[in-house]
Amino acid sequence: MLIQHDRVGDQAMKKKVVIVTGANSGLGLETAKHFAGAGDRVILAVRNMEKGMKAEKELLHLHPKADVQCAELDLSRLDSVHEFAKALSMKEDVVDILINNAGVMMPPFSMTEDGFELQMGSNHFGHFALTGLLLPLLEKGEASRVVTLTSIAYRYGAIDFNNLDGINGYKSSTFYGQSKLANLLFARELNDRLTSNQNKTISIAAHPGLSSTNLFTLGKKETPWYVKPFLKLFSQPADQGALPIIMAASDERLVGGELIGPDGAGGRKGKPTIEAPKANVFEQARMKKLWDVSEELTNITYRF
Repeated sequence: MLIQHDRVGDQAMKKKVVIVTGANSGLGLETAKHFAGAGDRVILAVRNMEKGMKAEKELLHLHPKADVQCAELDLSRLDSVHEFAKALSMKEDVVDILINNAGVMMPPFSMTEDGFELQMGSNHFGHFALTGLLLPLLEKGEASRVVTLTSIAYRYGAIDFNNLDGINGYKSSTFYGQSKLANLLFARELNDRLTSNQNKTISIAAHPGLSSTNLFTLGKKETPWYVKPFLKLFSQPADQGALPIIMAASDERLVGGELIGPDGAGGRKGKPTIEAPKANVFEQARMKKLWDVSEELTNITYRF
């Protein structure tokens, strides 16, 4: 099922406050371009402010009247997440759309200062904490939503609760799949809890299929030359990969809990549509345990 919705040029919709994490490049930048062009207020939440300012200039070049602003956010550091949320709450009365896009993909083993394996810490725990801290601002929105970026890697992911930090063995691809499955489970569990508590905010997951972004590196090295032709054949450019994110963030017919991805073979590329994961993906006990562990490790309790 394909749901198409384009907010660009829709004058009937009021200006929204949109936060995009990891908005300095790739999918995040393409997503930010869309909302800046739609006339929304876009906050580029970035770890590297120099790159963020460059992205801001690019957006203003494309849309001279755009309302865009950079803000520092390092999702691998809970202190930075708290600082970002505190600063934002002093400037903004409401958040309409939070897009949890930033992430790292298959780096060598390392740990964050909070004791998390880097991928799980940046991709899941950081966004879990950020969303919880911003929920009061989201609830002030008329039709607010949280969009969390997962990956087709969720399909081979598993949550190893006995080795979340990777101390007892680490394989970069395994831990990437774990973090992306955590993103998907978080998005669904968040929506279930929002619904059961009669909150206005909804939560939706999205994945870009195979998208050619700067995540496609091996460790800290550039993608080998012989891999690039295969990426071009089976993947799609970042502006196309961002379409499921944009649909998840703006299609008014979505009700919450959906997963949006490309409609092509294997979900690798194509037009955005609702994807149906296998039923056993959303196993209730696993989602609840991940939520409880995430609250405990981040020291963030959601106030529904």
